[in-house]
Order: sequence, then C-alpha cells, then structure tokens
Amino acid sequence: MLLVIDVGNTQTVIGLYDLEPDDEHNVGRTLADTHLLDHWRVATNAERTADEHALVVQEFLGFHGFSFDDDIAGLCVCSSVPRVTGALRRMSERYFGQPAVIVEPGIRTGLPILYDNPKEVGADRIADAVAAFDLFGGPVVVVDFGTATTFEAISAKGEYLGGAIFPGIDISLDALFARAAALRRVELVEPRHVIGRSTVESMQSGVIYGYTGLVDSMVTRIQDELNQKADVVSTGGLSGLITPLSSTITHHEPWLTLHGLRLIYEKNQ
Repeated sequence: MLLVIDVGNTQTVIGLYDLEPDDEHNVGRTLADTHLLDHWRVATNAERTADEHALVVQEFLGFHGFSFDDDIAGLCVCSSVPRVTGALRRMSERYFGQPAVIVEPGIRTGLPILYDNPKEVGADRIADAVAAFDLFGGPVVVVDFGTATTFEAISAKGEYLGGAIFPGIDISLDALFARAAALRRVELVEPRHVIGRSTVESMQSGVIYGYTGLVDSMVTRIQDELNQKADVVSTGGLSGLITPLSSTITHHEPWLTLHGLRLIYEKNQ
C-alpha cells in the first residue's frame, strides 16, 4: 500500500492506494480514485509531533486491518505547513523505516515548471498539475478550492505555465463575519433564489453564485491567454458545491491531489 498525505493550511487529506505492481497499466489515465482504498480528512494541527501523526494514521489504517510494518510500502507528502512537513519526515523514518517522498525542489515530477522562480510554486499545485495532465492531457486548467482558490494552467506539452491565487471561500467569509457585526455564519448550500429574500439567503447567493462567477470569468480569461480551449478540472474541499453551477468546469476530481502524489511517488522509485 502507498500512503499519500496532502497537508493544507486548514485540513489534511490522507489517502491509501493499492499499488498493485502486477497491474501497472491501470495506474493513472483512468480516474483519480483508481485503486484508492480509502481516504480521510482531519484538521491540520502544526503542534502534533511525529508520534502523534503516527497514532492518527495507524488508527485509520486499523479500519482495514492494516499496519505500518506489514502493509505500507511508502509515503508521499505535499505540504503547505513546514512544521507538519518535518514531523511527517520523522514519522516516516521511524515507523516506515524509510524516508518519505516530499514534493519539494529537486523531486522528479516530469513537469517542466515555467514559473519565473519554480521554487515558489506550492507543492499541492504541482501535484494537481501532474495529475490533471496525466488524466486529461493538455492544455488543461485546474481549479482547486482550498484555503485559497488556485488556478493552474498546463500547456499541451505538459508544461506548468503558472496560474492565479485568490482567497478561498471560508477565509473570505471569516473576514466578512469579523468586519460585519450584524452578519452571522450560514450553511454553505445553494439558495432557492439568486435574489435573496432573507439575510441568510442573500449571503448564500453572494458566496455560491459570486464565487461561481469568479471561477467562470477567470477560466475564460486563462483560456483566452492560452488561445485555445482547455479542459477544466475542479478539486478541493468545496469543489462539489461550485462545480455543478459552473459553465466552464468540465471535470470534477475530488482526489486529484492524491492522484498526483501517487504519480510523483512512482516517478521517484
């Protein structure tokens, strides 16, 4: 089994893949959840030690009767939180007996990065780009709804061209609640009307349809700059909310980042 971990600023997603070495032709180019046995989402906590991370992971593995010693062949990590990255390195060395594959400068991805400074590109953005090109070819645009909403553009040749970064839905709402005393938190669901007939419905309309409009506008501008039509893939925690309402998103892959980590792990063996 392969353990992949995507550490975001708000949440951490853990995936467990069956590597199936005798079935390599099915790895990739199908769906991001091909051979994904299970997945778990936990709050990111930079205070956890390597041993505490191991305890959390082992509890999840225990759901399937798996253990570190007998079933885990490797670990691949992308992380936006340096302290968690260090803790996972130590966890892998102590409990797996081998170093983790960390998505960082120097790792093999097969993806030429045309950023002015390639080291600035977030590890999760690289994993998303690797997975999207593997699944759909190029050109392709990835929209990742995480703590930040990010856009990635990948060329027809599989080159990472760059993208855009925008405050995510949750942190935008946090800012609104902090500054507007009369407004309270609302459930993020599609409202009955675009023209809200209550404060709650008005906020839901603004968030859901406003972000959908932002995504569609950005994707259109990116495609104009690419000068060709591109597949558009959504992923991330809130992607399931926006994708059905978008006129530009063509594919929804909730586990895109995990698939990218699996591919990067295989490229580094």
